Amino acid sequence: MRIHFIAIGGSAMHSLAIALAQKDFEITGSDDAIFEPSRSRLEEYGLLPDSIGWFAENITEDLDAVILGMHAKADNPELIKAKEIGVKVYSYPEFLFEQAKNKTRVVIGGSHGKTSITSMILHVMNYHDKEIDYMVGAALDGIDNPVHLTEENDFIVIEGDEYLSSPIDRRPKFHLYQPNIALLSGIAWDHINVFPTYDNYVEQFRIFIDSIVNGGILVYNEEDPEVKRLAEETENPIRKHPYQTPEYHIDGDHTILDVPEGEMPLEIFGKHNLNNLAGAKWICQHMGIDEDDFYEAISSFKGASKRLEKIAESNSSVIFKDFAHSPSKVRATTAAVKEQYPNKRLVACLELHTYSSLNSDFFKEYNNTLEKADVSLVFFSPEAVANKKLEAVSADQIREAFNKKGLKVFVNPEDFRNELQQIDLQNSALLMMSSGNYGGLDLEEVKSMI
Repeated sequence: MRIHFIAIGGSAMHSLAIALAQKDFEITGSDDAIFEPSRSRLEEYGLLPDSIGWFAENITEDLDAVILGMHAKADNPELIKAKEIGVKVYSYPEFLFEQAKNKTRVVIGGSHGKTSITSMILHVMNYHDKEIDYMVGAALDGIDNPVHLTEENDFIVIEGDEYLSSPIDRRPKFHLYQPNIALLSGIAWDHINVFPTYDNYVEQFRIFIDSIVNGGILVYNEEDPEVKRLAEETENPIRKHPYQTPEYHIDGDHTILDVPEGEMPLEIFGKHNLNNLAGAKWICQHMGIDEDDFYEAISSFKGASKRLEKIAESNSSVIFKDFAHSPSKVRATTAAVKEQYPNKRLVACLELHTYSSLNSDFFKEYNNTLEKADVSLVFFSPEAVANKKLEAVSADQIREAFNKKGLKVFVNPEDFRNELQQIDLQNSALLMMSSGNYGGLDLEEVKSMI
């Protein structure tokens, strides 16, 4: 098949392009900006566009399909040309479903935890040499590309994102996969630019549950009251398997899982990660991995990229970076580090970077999310607020919303960097939470602080 990607440089789009090229599809693509690591990876596979920009002449009648990424706009000249000449246009999730429709589809959904759970499942399958197809939203040790597609594998595991499918398809991605087996980890309001009310956001997860095929399976976190309510209320004729955080304890700097055979040390830590592990175990059992084999494999799981990733450690101090930015993730990640290192001073740094996190209507969701931190720094860029066409935000608004004594708020990258460098990190755990880079902060410089 000949496939053209509009916005091939996206993190998910370029991974799908590589996966299809590995299936011997003929792939072309375009974009108006391609950044690392997408650029180098596309170049490695011979898929990097010759020129940056949109060109209507890229769209010809001999194309079998066009895949449209979220980065493109509805008035994209290549999209307009495809519609004019009748080339089939797919969103990313639509095309992924086409590749997966004859397989057992396992879809991992939830406001938080889905990347970690999907990564755990893939780690276990890889450990036991079980061949499956997959789509995950993060880099993982032992996996070359976050998307893997074959003709022969029976299962495909998909990280089910609730964000929109494409500029011309306003359905959440995970509504399109029609899972045979689904997991729902938790619900915490996010993406308020798309889902302006909490009820509207929750409704997307109800639709997701109802999209599970007749007779399918829902594995759900019964500790989340909203998830539990939706699971119990659905009239979809499916089997339901609730899970909850397993028994564990901390011995020194190690988290120990209490399993039927005794105590098992883990590489990961935090109540939220132990909860994720319980969900992953259920999914793996439905995919043919028994409990003992799951525990054997998961003991060596070190975590998904950018999720509570340890980047430096000394005799007395440790530094983590985490993708956390939404309120539920900030609260869970901060609590996890404090629980793991109760005798260290926790220095928590958070960048407000996304549309939701910079929206004054959403600030109240951050109330008490940093309560476990001993020192708290928040950074945001007024330019980012303006670029997102949001109302101006003040430091006082943020301090009031977080309700955290001693919270310091920064709008200038240099001021933030200077403050960080002045903190004595002796016997401390430094937690850097962001989906951005704090206005250009050099993490190598941060590592050298301990």
